[in-house]
Amino acid sequence: MEMTDAVKGKIENFVNNHKVVLFMKGTRQQPMCGFSAKTVAALDSVVPDYVDVNVLDDPDIREGIKVYGNWPTIPQLYIDGELVGGCDIILNMLNSGELHQHLGLDAPDRSPPEITLTPAAAEKILEAMEGHEGIALHFQVDANWDAQFNLAPPQGNEISSESGGVRVLMDIATAQRARGAVIDWVSTMQGEGLAIDLPQAPPPVKQMTVQELSEKLKAGEMTLVDVRGADDRARAVIEGSLVLDKKTMEELEGLPKETELAFICHHGNSSMGAAEYFRKQGFTQVSNVAGGIHAWSMEIDPSVPTY
Repeated sequence: MEMTDAVKGKIENFVNNHKVVLFMKGTRQQPMCGFSAKTVAALDSVVPDYVDVNVLDDPDIREGIKVYGNWPTIPQLYIDGELVGGCDIILNMLNSGELHQHLGLDAPDRSPPEITLTPAAAEKILEAMEGHEGIALHFQVDANWDAQFNLAPPQGNEISSESGGVRVLMDIATAQRARGAVIDWVSTMQGEGLAIDLPQAPPPVKQMTVQELSEKLKAGEMTLVDVRGADDRARAVIEGSLVLDKKTMEELEGLPKETELAFICHHGNSSMGAAEYFRKQGFTQVSNVAGGIHAWSMEIDPSVPTY
C-alpha cells in the first residue's frame, strides 16, 4: 500500500508535535481491543499525559500508520518522534525499566510487595505446580483491579515475592497494586477457589440514585459530568453538568482524588465506562447515575424532556 502525502502529513502532525503518541483502536478512556487496553494500562501507570489517536475514526491513518513505521499491527507507540513498538514490546519495556528511561523518568520502584498466602492457598497452589518444571506462578492485577494467576515460564524482568513457600512473579504495575494483598482458598456455594483481597484497590463505582444526586447537587457537593453526545444534550440537559470533552477530561484528572464525581448518560449504561476510567485513575468517590437523565426527568425534574 502506498501512503499519500496528505495521510503522511496527518501522521507527522501527531508524531512530530507531541512527545508521546499512541495510535490505538478506541480511546484511552474506552479501548476497543485487548492489546490497546494493555498498552494504555502500561502507559497510564507511568505517564499521566500523552496523545491517543483512535485509528478506527480514520481508515486512512489506520492503514497509513502501518506503512509509515513499517509496523504491521496496532497499537503503535511513538516517543519523541520515533516508533517504540507495539503491545508486547511496551509491556517488556515497562517491566525492564526501559520505558521509564525512554520517557525521561526516574527508574521504577522494583521493591517486592508484601503479600500473604494463607496456608490453605499455598497448599493448593503448590499442588497445582507439582510436576511443572521450569514453570513459575505469575500474578497479575490489571488496570481494572481484576486479579488472576497463571503458570508460565519466567520472562526475566518480573518482581518476585514469596509467601507460604510459594514464589510469586509480578510485573511492575501489579507489584504496586498488590501491596498488602491477602490470598486465601475458600469454599462457597459456587465452588472452591482463590479469594484475593487487594487493599490498594480504589472503592468500586457506586450506583447513585437520582434522588441522591439531587441532594448532592443542591448541597454543592458533587461534580456532575454528562458523557452524552451533542445531539442528545440538545434534547435534554441538567443545568450545571459538565460536558465530557478533552478539556474537561484534563481538568477532572487534575482534581484531588477525593473529589466526588458522578457520571450520567441517557439510561446509565455508557456513563459507567467513564466512571470506571476515573476510578482506575485513583479517584475514591466515583458514582454512576442509575437510570441516567431519563430517570432524572421522570423522578426529579419533569421540565427536563424525555426522549
